[in-house]
Amino acid sequence: MLHTPDDSRSRLRIRSMVGLIPLFAVEVIEDELLNAMPQFTARAQWLIENRPHLVGQVSRWQELGKGTHRHLLSLMRRSRLKSVLARMLDETEFLSDHGIRSLSRYHLEHPYEYQAEESSFTVTYVPGEAESDMFGGNSNWRGPVWFPVNYLIIESLQRFYAYYGDTFTVEYPTGSGQQHNLKEIADALAARLARLLLKDADGKRPAFGNSVLLQHDPHFKNYLLFHEFFHGDDGHGLGASHQTGWTGLVVRLLQQRTQE
Repeated sequence: MLHTPDDSRSRLRIRSMVGLIPLFAVEVIEDELLNAMPQFTARAQWLIENRPHLVGQVSRWQELGKGTHRHLLSLMRRSRLKSVLARMLDETEFLSDHGIRSLSRYHLEHPYEYQAEESSFTVTYVPGEAESDMFGGNSNWRGPVWFPVNYLIIESLQRFYAYYGDTFTVEYPTGSGQQHNLKEIADALAARLARLLLKDADGKRPAFGNSVLLQHDPHFKNYLLFHEFFHGDDGHGLGASHQTGWTGLVVRLLQQRTQE
Protein backbone atom coordinates (compact mmCIF):
# COMPACT_ATOMS: atom_id res chain seq x y z
CA MET A 1 0.00 0.00 0.00
CA LEU A 2 1.08 3.56 -0.66
CA HIS A 3 0.01 6.83 0.88
CA THR A 4 0.72 10.52 0.50
CA PRO A 5 2.74 12.37 3.16
CA ASP A 6 -0.28 14.31 4.41
CA ASP A 7 -2.34 11.16 5.02
CA SER A 8 -3.41 11.25 8.68
CA ARG A 9 -3.38 7.45 8.71
CA SER A 10 0.16 7.20 7.32
CA ARG A 11 1.47 5.44 10.40
CA LEU A 12 -0.87 2.53 9.56
CA ARG A 13 0.32 2.03 6.00
CA ILE A 14 3.23 0.12 4.60
CA ARG A 15 5.00 1.26 1.44
CA SER A 16 5.55 -2.01 -0.40
CA MET A 17 5.56 -3.51 -3.88
CA VAL A 18 1.89 -4.39 -3.31
CA GLY A 19 1.05 -0.72 -3.90
CA LEU A 20 2.78 -0.80 -7.29
CA ILE A 21 1.13 -3.96 -8.63
CA PRO A 22 -1.99 -2.12 -9.96
CA LEU A 23 0.37 -0.72 -12.62
CA PHE A 24 0.53 -4.21 -14.15
CA ALA A 25 -3.19 -4.35 -14.99
CA VAL A 26 -3.05 -2.26 -18.16
CA GLU A 27 -3.85 -2.95 -21.78
CA VAL A 28 -4.09 -0.73 -24.82
CA ILE A 29 -6.63 -1.88 -27.40
CA GLU A 30 -6.78 -0.65 -30.99
CA ASP A 31 -10.05 0.16 -32.75
CA GLU A 32 -8.93 -2.29 -35.43
CA LEU A 33 -8.94 -5.12 -32.89
CA LEU A 34 -12.36 -4.13 -31.54
CA ASN A 35 -13.77 -4.14 -35.08
CA ALA A 36 -12.32 -7.61 -35.63
CA MET A 37 -13.96 -8.93 -32.44
CA PRO A 38 -17.63 -7.88 -32.67
CA GLN A 39 -18.84 -10.16 -29.87
CA PHE A 40 -16.30 -8.79 -27.39
CA THR A 41 -17.03 -5.23 -28.51
CA ALA A 42 -20.79 -5.76 -28.10
CA ARG A 43 -20.30 -7.12 -24.56
CA ALA A 44 -18.02 -4.21 -23.69
CA GLN A 45 -20.64 -1.78 -24.98
CA TRP A 46 -23.33 -3.53 -22.92
CA LEU A 47 -21.17 -3.15 -19.82
CA ILE A 48 -20.66 0.55 -20.53
CA GLU A 49 -24.39 1.13 -20.88
CA ASN A 50 -25.60 -1.08 -18.02
CA ARG A 51 -22.82 -0.94 -15.40
CA PRO A 52 -21.71 2.71 -15.37
CA HIS A 53 -20.57 2.44 -11.73
CA LEU A 54 -18.02 -0.18 -12.80
CA VAL A 55 -16.98 1.53 -15.99
CA GLY A 56 -16.34 4.69 -14.01
CA GLN A 57 -13.43 2.91 -12.32
CA VAL A 58 -11.73 2.17 -15.63
CA SER A 59 -9.42 4.85 -16.92
CA ARG A 60 -10.21 6.51 -20.27
CA TRP A 61 -11.81 3.49 -21.95
CA GLN A 62 -14.11 5.70 -24.00
CA GLU A 63 -11.50 8.37 -24.73
CA LEU A 64 -9.11 7.67 -27.59
CA GLY A 65 -5.42 8.32 -27.11
CA LYS A 66 -4.27 11.60 -28.59
CA GLY A 67 -3.63 11.14 -32.29
CA THR A 68 -4.40 7.42 -32.13
CA HIS A 69 -7.27 4.95 -32.35
CA ARG A 70 -6.38 3.33 -29.03
CA HIS A 71 -8.37 2.70 -25.86
CA LEU A 72 -6.78 2.44 -22.43
CA LEU A 73 -7.96 -0.35 -20.14
CA SER A 74 -6.57 0.31 -16.66
CA LEU A 75 -7.60 1.08 -13.09
CA MET A 76 -4.86 3.71 -12.93
CA ARG A 77 -6.43 7.03 -13.75
CA ARG A 78 -4.06 9.79 -14.78
CA SER A 79 -3.99 11.28 -11.26
CA ARG A 80 -3.50 7.86 -9.63
CA LEU A 81 -0.71 7.02 -12.04
CA LYS A 82 1.11 10.25 -11.27
CA SER A 83 0.73 9.66 -7.54
CA VAL A 84 2.10 6.11 -7.67
CA LEU A 85 4.98 7.06 -9.96
CA ALA A 86 5.97 9.97 -7.71
CA ARG A 87 6.53 7.47 -4.89
CA MET A 88 8.05 4.72 -7.05
CA LEU A 89 10.57 7.04 -8.73
CA ASP A 90 11.80 8.57 -5.49
CA GLU A 91 15.41 7.57 -4.78
CA THR A 92 14.78 7.83 -1.04
CA GLU A 93 11.98 5.27 -1.38
CA PHE A 94 11.62 2.64 -4.15
CA LEU A 95 14.08 3.78 -6.81
CA SER A 96 17.59 2.38 -6.39
CA ASP A 97 20.59 2.61 -8.71
CA HIS A 98 19.73 -0.89 -9.91
CA GLY A 99 15.94 -0.94 -10.19
CA ILE A 100 12.81 -0.70 -8.07
CA ARG A 101 13.05 -2.01 -4.52
CA SER A 102 10.40 -4.37 -3.17
CA LEU A 103 9.94 -2.21 -0.04
CA SER A 104 10.44 1.51 0.34
CA ARG A 105 13.70 2.60 1.93
CA TYR A 106 11.49 4.92 4.00
CA HIS A 107 11.00 1.99 6.38
CA LEU A 108 14.70 1.97 7.28
CA GLU A 109 14.04 4.96 9.52
CA HIS A 110 10.31 4.35 9.95
CA PRO A 111 9.59 0.64 10.56
CA TYR A 112 6.05 -0.52 9.93
CA GLU A 113 4.49 -1.74 13.17
CA TYR A 114 1.37 -3.81 13.63
CA GLN A 115 -0.26 -4.75 16.92
CA ALA A 116 -2.51 -7.81 17.11
CA GLU A 117 -3.90 -8.52 20.56
CA GLU A 118 -0.93 -9.73 22.62
CA SER A 119 1.54 -9.76 19.74
CA SER A 120 3.35 -6.98 17.91
CA PHE A 121 5.04 -7.23 14.51
CA THR A 122 7.59 -4.98 12.86
CA VAL A 123 8.63 -4.73 9.21
CA THR A 124 11.79 -2.81 8.41
CA TYR A 125 13.66 -2.16 5.19
CA VAL A 126 16.06 -5.07 4.64
CA PRO A 127 17.96 -4.53 1.36
CA GLY A 128 19.77 -7.87 1.37
CA GLU A 129 19.54 -11.18 3.18
CA ALA A 130 17.22 -11.41 6.18
CA GLU A 131 18.53 -10.34 9.56
CA SER A 132 16.72 -13.21 11.30
CA ASP A 133 15.85 -16.86 10.61
CA MET A 134 12.14 -16.06 10.35
CA PHE A 135 10.60 -17.09 6.99
CA GLY A 136 13.60 -19.29 6.28
CA GLY A 137 16.16 -16.52 6.54
CA ASN A 138 15.17 -14.99 3.21
CA SER A 139 14.30 -11.29 3.24
CA ASN A 140 12.12 -11.83 0.17
CA TRP A 141 10.09 -8.70 -0.47
CA ARG A 142 11.40 -6.45 2.30
CA GLY A 143 13.86 -4.44 0.26
CA PRO A 144 15.80 -6.29 -2.47
CA VAL A 145 15.38 -5.67 -6.19
CA TRP A 146 13.56 -8.49 -8.00
CA PHE A 147 13.80 -8.80 -11.77
CA PRO A 148 10.33 -10.17 -12.64
CA VAL A 149 8.34 -7.35 -11.04
CA ASN A 150 10.77 -4.76 -12.38
CA TYR A 151 10.27 -6.18 -15.85
CA LEU A 152 6.49 -5.95 -15.44
CA ILE A 153 6.81 -2.33 -14.31
CA ILE A 154 8.82 -1.49 -17.43
CA GLU A 155 6.37 -3.34 -19.66
CA SER A 156 3.44 -1.50 -18.06
CA LEU A 157 5.06 1.91 -18.56
CA GLN A 158 5.62 1.04 -22.22
CA ARG A 159 1.92 0.24 -22.59
CA PHE A 160 0.83 3.45 -20.89
CA TYR A 161 3.15 5.31 -23.27
CA ALA A 162 1.50 3.58 -26.25
CA TYR A 163 -1.72 5.33 -25.20
CA TYR A 164 -0.54 8.68 -23.81
CA GLY A 165 2.50 9.24 -25.98
CA ASP A 166 4.57 12.32 -25.17
CA THR A 167 1.59 14.13 -23.62
CA PHE A 168 2.07 12.43 -20.24
CA THR A 169 5.25 13.28 -18.32
CA VAL A 170 6.35 12.89 -14.72
CA GLU A 171 9.35 13.94 -12.71
CA TYR A 172 12.23 11.48 -12.90
CA PRO A 173 13.77 10.96 -10.47
CA THR A 174 11.24 12.48 -8.09
CA GLY A 175 12.57 15.80 -6.84
CA SER A 176 14.99 16.29 -9.74
CA GLY A 177 12.85 18.85 -11.54
CA GLN A 178 13.34 16.88 -14.79
CA GLN A 179 10.20 15.82 -16.67
CA HIS A 180 10.24 12.68 -18.83
CA ASN A 181 7.67 10.72 -20.80
CA LEU A 182 6.88 7.14 -19.80
CA LYS A 183 8.98 5.55 -22.54
CA GLU A 184 12.03 7.49 -21.40
CA ILE A 185 11.40 6.37 -17.82
CA ALA A 186 10.91 2.74 -18.89
CA ASP A 187 14.20 2.92 -20.80
CA ALA A 188 15.97 4.48 -17.80
CA LEU A 189 14.71 1.73 -15.47
CA ALA A 190 15.79 -0.93 -17.96
CA ALA A 191 19.25 0.65 -18.03
CA ARG A 192 19.46 0.55 -14.23
CA LEU A 193 18.61 -3.15 -14.23
CA ALA A 194 21.07 -3.90 -17.01
CA ARG A 195 23.84 -2.18 -15.05
CA LEU A 196 23.59 -4.97 -12.49
CA LEU A 197 25.31 -7.33 -14.92
CA LEU A 198 27.27 -4.94 -17.12
CA LYS A 199 30.78 -3.75 -16.31
CA ASP A 200 31.07 -0.23 -14.87
CA ALA A 201 33.84 2.30 -15.54
CA ASP A 202 36.15 0.29 -13.28
CA GLY A 203 35.43 -2.96 -15.08
CA LYS A 204 33.30 -4.33 -12.21
CA ARG A 205 29.81 -5.80 -12.29
CA PRO A 206 27.59 -4.66 -9.37
CA ALA A 207 26.01 -8.12 -9.19
CA PHE A 208 29.39 -9.65 -8.30
CA GLY A 209 29.74 -7.40 -5.24
CA ASN A 210 33.08 -7.59 -3.45
CA SER A 211 34.05 -11.00 -4.79
CA VAL A 212 37.64 -10.67 -6.02
CA LEU A 213 37.34 -14.02 -7.79
CA LEU A 214 34.24 -13.07 -9.78
CA GLN A 215 35.31 -9.51 -10.46
CA HIS A 216 38.90 -10.10 -11.59
CA ASP A 217 39.79 -13.74 -12.22
CA PRO A 218 39.94 -14.33 -16.01
CA HIS A 219 38.34 -17.75 -15.53
CA PHE A 220 35.28 -16.29 -13.80
CA LYS A 221 34.82 -12.56 -14.51
CA ASN A 222 33.12 -12.98 -17.89
CA TYR A 223 30.73 -15.74 -16.87
CA LEU A 224 27.52 -14.17 -15.62
CA LEU A 225 25.40 -15.49 -12.76
CA PHE A 226 21.65 -14.86 -12.81
CA HIS A 227 20.94 -14.25 -9.14
CA GLU A 228 17.51 -14.68 -7.61
CA PHE A 229 17.37 -11.08 -6.36
CA PHE A 230 19.73 -8.17 -5.77
CA HIS A 231 20.72 -5.97 -2.84
CA GLY A 232 18.46 -2.93 -2.71
CA ASP A 233 21.33 -0.48 -2.14
CA ASP A 234 24.52 -1.77 -3.79
CA GLY A 235 23.05 -4.32 -6.23
CA HIS A 236 25.14 -7.38 -5.39
CA GLY A 237 23.52 -10.70 -6.25
CA LEU A 238 21.72 -12.74 -3.59
CA GLY A 239 19.82 -16.00 -3.24
CA ALA A 240 20.12 -18.73 -5.86
CA SER A 241 22.61 -17.85 -8.60
CA HIS A 242 20.95 -19.70 -11.46
CA GLN A 243 17.55 -17.98 -11.71
CA THR A 244 17.57 -17.74 -15.49
CA GLY A 245 13.79 -18.16 -15.39
CA TRP A 246 13.35 -14.52 -14.48
CA THR A 247 16.69 -12.73 -14.14
CA GLY A 248 17.34 -13.90 -17.69
CA LEU A 249 14.84 -11.20 -18.69
CA VAL A 250 17.84 -8.87 -18.75
CA VAL A 251 18.52 -10.30 -22.22
CA ARG A 252 15.14 -9.06 -23.40
CA LEU A 253 15.84 -5.59 -22.00
CA LEU A 254 19.21 -5.45 -23.75
CA GLN A 255 17.59 -6.68 -26.95
CA GLN A 256 15.06 -3.84 -26.84
CA ARG A 257 17.90 -1.34 -26.53
CA THR A 258 19.61 -2.68 -29.66
CA GLN A 259 16.36 -2.53 -31.64
CA GLU A 260 15.85 1.20 -31.06
